[in-house]
Amino acid sequence: MEPYLRVGVIASTHGLKGEVKVFPTTDDPQRFLELKKVLLDTGHEYRPLEVAGVKFFKNQVILKFREFQDINEVEQYKGKDLLVTREQAVPLMENENFITDLIGMEVYTDEDKRLGILTDVLQTGANDVYAVKTDEGKEVLLPAIPSCILKVNVEEARMTVHILEGLLE
Repeated sequence: MEPYLRVGVIASTHGLKGEVKVFPTTDDPQRFLELKKVLLDTGHEYRPLEVAGVKFFKNQVILKFREFQDINEVEQYKGKDLLVTREQAVPLMENENFITDLIGMEVYTDEDKRLGILTDVLQTGANDVYAVKTDEGKEVLLPAIPSCILKVNVEEARMTVHILEGLLE
C-alpha cells in the first residue's frame, strides 16, 4: 500500500501572490477546508506545505501556502501532485476503498480462476466500473456492485468477483 494519497494536482498559478489552482482528485473537494498540511511531490522529494487559504472556483480549488509568496516560487510546480498521509485521509465507509489500493490487484473469479489485473477504476454516475486486463490481454469491465464484486482484500491485493452473464462476451 502506498503511504500517501493524492488529493489534488496543481493545474496552474493563480494571481501574483503564490496561489495555485488545484484540480481535486478527492471525492469531496470541501475536504480542503479542513486540511492544514499537504505534501508536494516535487519529483525529487516530498515537500511539506502549510495551507494558509482555501477558495473554490468552478471545479477547482485555489490554495495559498504559507511557504510561497509570489508566482515565481510556485510556477515550477504545475502538474505536481499534492498528497496527504493515510492518517489525514477522509475515513472510509464500510466496503469503500481508496482507488490507489485497488489498482494492480489480482482479480479471481468465485471459481478461483485468475481473471487478470485491475488496471483502472472508472467513476460513472451510478456506480464505479473496474477495468481488468486479462492474462490474454483483453479488457473486461466489471460493475462495482455487490452481486459482482464479492470480496476485496487490500492486504493481499486480491479481489474475488462473480462474472455476471454476458460480461465476457
